[in-house]
Amino acid sequence: MKTTASAGKDHVKGATGDWETVIGLEVHAQVASRAKLFSGASAAYGGEPNSHVSLVDAAMPGMLPVINEGCIAQAVRTGLGLNARINLVSVFERKNYFYPDSPQGYQISQYKQPIVGEGAVEVDVDGDTVKVGIERVHLEQDAGKLIHDQHAEYTLVDLNRAGVALMEIVSRPDLRSAKQAQAYVAKLRSILRYLGTSDADMEKGNLRADVNVSVRRVGDRQYSTRCEIKNLNSIRAVGQAIEHEARRQIDILEDGGSIEQETRLFDAAKGVTRAMRSKEGAPDYRYFPDPDLLPLELTQDYVDALRKGLPELPDEKRARFIKEYALPAYDAGVLTAERESADYFEAVAIGRDGKSAANWVINELFGRLNKDGLEIDASPVSAAQLGSIIDLIGSGAISGKIAKDVFEIVWSEGGDPADIVNKRGLKQVTDAGAIEKAVDAVIAANPDKVEQAKAKPQAVGWFVGQVMKATGGKANPQTVNDLLKRKLGL
Repeated sequence: MKTTASAGKDHVKGATGDWETVIGLEVHAQVASRAKLFSGASAAYGGEPNSHVSLVDAAMPGMLPVINEGCIAQAVRTGLGLNARINLVSVFERKNYFYPDSPQGYQISQYKQPIVGEGAVEVDVDGDTVKVGIERVHLEQDAGKLIHDQHAEYTLVDLNRAGVALMEIVSRPDLRSAKQAQAYVAKLRSILRYLGTSDADMEKGNLRADVNVSVRRVGDRQYSTRCEIKNLNSIRAVGQAIEHEARRQIDILEDGGSIEQETRLFDAAKGVTRAMRSKEGAPDYRYFPDPDLLPLELTQDYVDALRKGLPELPDEKRARFIKEYALPAYDAGVLTAERESADYFEAVAIGRDGKSAANWVINELFGRLNKDGLEIDASPVSAAQLGSIIDLIGSGAISGKIAKDVFEIVWSEGGDPADIVNKRGLKQVTDAGAIEKAVDAVIAANPDKVEQAKAKPQAVGWFVGQVMKATGGKANPQTVNDLLKRKLGL
């Protein structure tokens, strides 16, 4: 079974026909906040086990939650960034279930009246734009952490994370492929980082996805029984889990079986999902308004003030880059995926050719960052240094080939590109007489190649390479080409 173009762009071909995958996601993003949602304890990542725990977090008798206003502001800003409705009245409820790393025996969350209502996110996949509906965004407490591998007989509990504020972003089942789901999670992560409402670091568990997957025959409009895959902590895992789960469900249905609604886990090492427990529904959680917390009431002025403070978001920035710097949509999308990358590019592009700046940032800088496993904020080459290299090319001081050598020197040793060019004798040879000598020498040494070039003009490229080699790559390529074509009669 595989996804095939003939079966439809996002259809999966089974033994008995074509199937459609239906996907919805619940993405949990840890709120960027110094303190937890209902206590003053630190929300910082790490720390000694159980060192960021207040009496409220530990559910000591008589302790009452107090809403962190900073977390409320972050949730509202997130809702605005997702083009969602902000509910001026919302309610915190108790979601009742027992886990060892949740001391209260319940979670304070939101259900019927969340802080953020319906919105939408657009994602671009293979040239198509997919609009993904946001059902709601609600605030809730995170649980602690169970540690199973530090004692032979006991499971240890670290409550540092217990009570940390989470935003649960719930999508509608509008996604139809693993690739779309991955693009959606990447887009959410980008928006959250632009807003500064979550660092969305999946390696630290600050962004996790629960994926709901079902399958149905192509053309069927009824939703089928779904399974939820919990706690996926990478974009790659999201894609792998969806693809495996869709295949698993199709195989069962084609064999005459039925799908049981259940919660499953993804085994990344084996690339399979496995059953965890039967899926709970809202009645199982016995939601009711938390008696210790009054309804949360916001004013429209409060929301409007937060709206005015929003930064330029990825879609807006992408559209501006296309218009202002005459970039292709693909380049603009790559550059605006992360706020830091967009800022770096703009610092390089100001006063220069936008396309040239984009090529250097995307191809040379990003390529080298990926090779060395670095983030852009750790780049050894600053935007000012890269801009200087581009200026040296534009002035004719160096060729594109020499520019790449200068880039490598700056990356490894630092320094001012112009000084490097002068001190190391890398300046481009523009003297037509000197270049003509090199051209004449190459032609004289290769009479057989001359005849080949006259019969097949494309072969002039070989001569260009030889002249550039003879001049140490310093000859002006355009001058070399012009001289060769004239002397070879092309």
